[in-house]
Amino acid sequence: MKSRSLKLREAHKVGGSAASFCSILWDHKAEHFVTSSSSDPSISVHDGLSPSTLPPTILRHHQDGVTALALSHDSSFLASGSIDHCVKLYKFPSGEFQTNITRFTLPIRVLAFNGSGSLLAAAGDDEGIKLINTFDGSIVRVLKGHKGPVTGLDFHPNGELLASLDSTGTVLCWELQNGIVSYTLKGVGPDTGFNTSIVNILRWSPDGRTLAVPGLRNDVVMYDRFTGEKLFALRGDHLESICYLTWAPNGKYIATSGLDKQVLLWDVEKKQDIDRQKFEERICCMAWKPNGNALSVIDVKGKYGIWESLVPSSMISPTVGIPDIQPKKRNEILDFDEEIEEELYGASESLNDALVDSDDGESYHTSRKRLRKKTFIDDDGDAYEELNDGSSLPSASEYRKKTLRAHKEKHGAGSGAFKSFAATIKYKMQSPFQSGATPMEPGKRTFLCYNMLGCITTIEHEGNSRIETDFHDTGRSPRVSSMIDIYGFTMASINESGCVFANPCKGEKNMSVLMYRPFRSWASNSEWTMRFEGEEVKVVATGSDWVAAVTSLNLLRIFSEGGLQKHIISLDGPVVTAIGCKDQLAVVTHVSDCLPSNEQVMEFRLFNIPRMTQELKGRVALTPGSRLTWLGFSEEGSLSSYDSEGVLRVFTSQYGGSWIPVFSTSKEKKQEENYWVVGLNTTSLYCIACKHPEIFPQVTPKPILTILDLALPLASSDLGAASLENELMLKQLRLYETQRIVDDMALAGVDTTALEDEAFDLEVSQDKCILRLISSCCSSDSFVRASELMKLLTLEKSMRAAITLVTKLKLPFLAEKFSSILEERLLKEANEAITNPSQNPSGEVVTRVQSMVQNPPASIQTSANTEAFLKSSATKLSSTTLEKKAKVSEGLKLGKEQTKKDETEDATKKEIKKLNLIKNPVNNVNKEGKGLRKEVNQEEVRRSSNPFLKSTV
Repeated sequence: MKSRSLKLREAHKVGGSAASFCSILWDHKAEHFVTSSSSDPSISVHDGLSPSTLPPTILRHHQDGVTALALSHDSSFLASGSIDHCVKLYKFPSGEFQTNITRFTLPIRVLAFNGSGSLLAAAGDDEGIKLINTFDGSIVRVLKGHKGPVTGLDFHPNGELLASLDSTGTVLCWELQNGIVSYTLKGVGPDTGFNTSIVNILRWSPDGRTLAVPGLRNDVVMYDRFTGEKLFALRGDHLESICYLTWAPNGKYIATSGLDKQVLLWDVEKKQDIDRQKFEERICCMAWKPNGNALSVIDVKGKYGIWESLVPSSMISPTVGIPDIQPKKRNEILDFDEEIEEELYGASESLNDALVDSDDGESYHTSRKRLRKKTFIDDDGDAYEELNDGSSLPSASEYRKKTLRAHKEKHGAGSGAFKSFAATIKYKMQSPFQSGATPMEPGKRTFLCYNMLGCITTIEHEGNSRIETDFHDTGRSPRVSSMIDIYGFTMASINESGCVFANPCKGEKNMSVLMYRPFRSWASNSEWTMRFEGEEVKVVATGSDWVAAVTSLNLLRIFSEGGLQKHIISLDGPVVTAIGCKDQLAVVTHVSDCLPSNEQVMEFRLFNIPRMTQELKGRVALTPGSRLTWLGFSEEGSLSSYDSEGVLRVFTSQYGGSWIPVFSTSKEKKQEENYWVVGLNTTSLYCIACKHPEIFPQVTPKPILTILDLALPLASSDLGAASLENELMLKQLRLYETQRIVDDMALAGVDTTALEDEAFDLEVSQDKCILRLISSCCSSDSFVRASELMKLLTLEKSMRAAITLVTKLKLPFLAEKFSSILEERLLKEANEAITNPSQNPSGEVVTRVQSMVQNPPASIQTSANTEAFLKSSATKLSSTTLEKKAKVSEGLKLGKEQTKKDETEDATKKEIKKLNLIKNPVNNVNKEGKGLRKEVNQEEVRRSSNPFLKSTV
């Protein structure tokens, strides 16, 4: 048996060394095939005739990785399940989204349609297998019996049985007419544990006589349909357990994939393997082409391929002799008069009621306990009746029944058709949320607020809730006693002065309560409350001496710390969230309805509360199809946001006001984690890492703060210095904002000394980064890019160091280019000093060389002459550098006009000397060193004779 090699193409990106479960399946005509990955929220629909030339259709509706796919028997509809707990339906092959047919509390692992398309089975990490009526989205029954996550589902060809397999290797065969277990095969398959990239799979043979299950000896075991008895096993050259299997259309062959990265083709009748393929990665899913001799495969890295002509031509084709088993007609198997567990519907109703207003932008079917006794379709398919138990059906059910009848009269009800009666989908606007809060869970402690200062938690206790306030730094923060909450607060905000709470409308008067609790006060009874009748508080925020609340009437209400109602502002749209920091309040509102592409349209307004001004206004940048999940301020006071796609953005005044993406989870190697943002500074993101599928942290045990470096989503550069480019862009952003603040403070007449020192430190750090980038450019022969970086250097000493660097690297032409750039810089400064004496009253050109940069970066190795050159340049420059303010004040006091004139002449002469020096820096090193001491001595003599000249360096 000869082993062949199959080339694979990438369908989905799987980062790092992580392995993902990827899916692939064909439609019944082999015109299209579909792929997905548990690390990618998108689904790809490929053209089956020319997959390499035509781009796939991309479906982006899930919020997290897609773990399961299923096609109806006639391929008219596609179902997908995800880590985001949703099961979605699409028209196929157009990919038009129809509805969210159900939702779980944990990730979905497997989906399966029955032969007629009337039932969809869904299962995963939740307890139980849901059987969903595809006509109206109602849950027909939940099958419970497995002890672990269900990873394998398959309907019998005639639709009477459903086989299921869990991660512990246990098989259950269900009789669908009464929902009981026909037989159990305990522990017959491998135990996959918690590895979600490996699934236990089982498949009925096309004729329905046998059930194929992966065995414990790296084999496939066949079991009898009726009794569950073992018939035989296929054991060959697999070195590890089998992780996937699929039957040929006629049932004469079966393909198996193992953990040993092999795919084997078996002749079932002869019980031997006839061909194989060896792959670089493990094949996690396969699908036989329904009308051809081909097998599609996809590996754990999201790469797919099609194994053509795998069955030798000397053997029977896999498409010859396909069994023709007609599935039972819809609803002849399942009776709807059987009792459904009350707990199922109670949980389903509460869950779906919440999902109707869910913030993921898509509609959900509500689930209710059915009042009908039996539903059936007559043989002619024209009648649809409901016999109820004497009570009247809700109006929604009556409307659904009439809609169903009208649709059947218009379109008919074919036995194999899969019809959807979902109305045109209109995506919903995101609901309001409080940054740093987690969803309320009965009986569990949840966060009302969590930020860099501390947290507020609540838990229901004896009918009331108990609220506790904790600070991260207990030594510097006040101690706050716990509080019994009689109002049922669901949102809070905390800062150094106090905390504010609010609840939704409650009670007979439909009243919402706002309460403020200061941490320190000189007066007793300093707490205060506000009540809003017929108006509901949606979000709250606190700042320096103020409290804010945004209500359902789109009103922004601002109160003083003592409870005085100060301002009421009408907002332009429904609120999404709000956050405060010192004097600033940021409010995000909706601009319009959600776009047809499921994109939220939001804008933000940044207010200065004490000044009663609006400092900024603009749109909120979001990743397409995502939702806003966090809003806050960085430690430096920059407005920041984080969306459900894992992109962190910071608002900057660059380009007239723009959002800069400074972090993306797609660039992180740990794909199995979700990050719950707490705060950030100029270099790091502070968050809590939650393992999939959780997106919110638990209060107990106390979550650990994770610090991640900010990393812009840079493209892959041929330079190979992405970390340096990232560092440079972040430093440029920080320097820009610091210089902007310095300019604003200078205009306001505020002392800017401290910020100027910070800006200088940033310039030094930025130049060091640029010099390392120049070194990388020289190593990769990117000389044009190196010259561009030379122009970005801020300090003259850094520019001279760059010249020395390229000279040492024996790049004379680049040294000459750098010299001309420096010459142009100095000439420009000299001209400005001469033409604008008012800006330089001392007559000296104030250069950017500072004493803090004494040594070049470690990556730059200079010779003794080079060091002498740098020292001579720096000493000469330092001896002629004076502080503007000191010289102006002393000159004005003592009236030394002649001194200013002399200094101006000296500065002009020295600038000319500098220009002559840099024209040939290498040849002038020795000459410069010889004349250095003499020049310095002359300068010291001149300064000692003039008391108004004082060196500042």
